[in-house]
Amino acid sequence: MNWKKKLPMAATSVRFFVAPIIFAVMLSGWKYAAWVATALFILGSFTDWLDGYWARLFHAESNMGKFMDPIADKILVLSVLIILLYFKRIDPVAPAILLSRDIFIGGLRSVAAADNVVISAKPTGKWKTALQMVAIPCLFVDIDFYGISLHSIGLWTIWLSVILSIISGVEYTRGYFKGAKNL
Repeated sequence: MNWKKKLPMAATSVRFFVAPIIFAVMLSGWKYAAWVATALFILGSFTDWLDGYWARLFHAESNMGKFMDPIADKILVLSVLIILLYFKRIDPVAPAILLSRDIFIGGLRSVAAADNVVISAKPTGKWKTALQMVAIPCLFVDIDFYGISLHSIGLWTIWLSVILSIISGVEYTRGYFKGAKNL
């Protein structure tokens, strides 16, 4: 197999491996842990764009990649939100809503697959993920720029992602019922 066709899945795999490393770094108590965790998270977030770019560039799109990409996103984002929750940098309501939505959509996708219903990804879900990947580094490093707290920006941005997450969940649900009705 051409090595270029393996690059998208390799990029996706980075997100699976970087999540526990971020946990370990944050729990280490090291003075610069938040900065290292931020850099690792940004690296992991970048692979979300990179895997899609490589898949299109090298014509390496696959069912496995389409399945694993959103799972890798969820593992990275939700595990990091849990560590932020542990350090009391985020309110528990936002991660609870995000986790509940993701479990619901995962179940809905399973039912859709069993019923041969295709639910296409919507831009709302992609924007939700993008906002989370912007918010989380702001939540890790609590510094001020010109009197504006990055932590506050992160909190507002994560709540915007929660709103988009709910909207996206409704869109997926509608997509399933619309597809199931046509069977």
